[in-house]
Amino acid sequence: MAKVYEFLADGFEDIEALAPLDILKRGGVEVVTVSVMGRKDVVSAHGVTMMADTLIDECAFGDADLLFLPGGMPGATNLNECEPLRKALQEHHENGRLVAAICAAPLVLGGLGMLSGRNATCYPGFENTLTGANYTAELVTVDGNIVTGEGPAVALPFGYQLLRMLKNDTIAQEVAAGMRYLHLMGE
Repeated sequence: MAKVYEFLADGFEDIEALAPLDILKRGGVEVVTVSVMGRKDVVSAHGVTMMADTLIDECAFGDADLLFLPGGMPGATNLNECEPLRKALQEHHENGRLVAAICAAPLVLGGLGMLSGRNATCYPGFENTLTGANYTAELVTVDGNIVTGEGPAVALPFGYQLLRMLKNDTIAQEVAAGMRYLHLMGE
């Protein structure tokens, strides 16, 4: 079974954390939420408290297929200030494994030099944080083992893209159909 670690920090964007998590779980992916705040209760950008499964200093990430960063402010800044997360991302990326970030969170990847020479997207206004990247302005951009998404409204197609990469197109299409996303999109 594919395994994803999703990192949460105070100020995370609610839909960017929960929609991909929901989609991945529906598709049979194990998702572990990880707080970088030193406590399991993490407060979203809109004041919703979510209880993470674990704390960053309580786990290793060698079994991860994907490390995922939801955006939001100051969530993305809080993620960027977490050295154990930065180290895990760098190691994961160097091993060619999947890394994903949406909205403002690609700033973490940009700061680590992971986007240099790559195509990437982010929330408009954060382009300057994508150090060395070719900013695409796309809803979702995949470049090798890095997936970036533009913002809150993209949380569903972003989640389906992650599921497609972790499982396959058939499962992603089945989940999208079951959630009525394909109907919404007129497909």
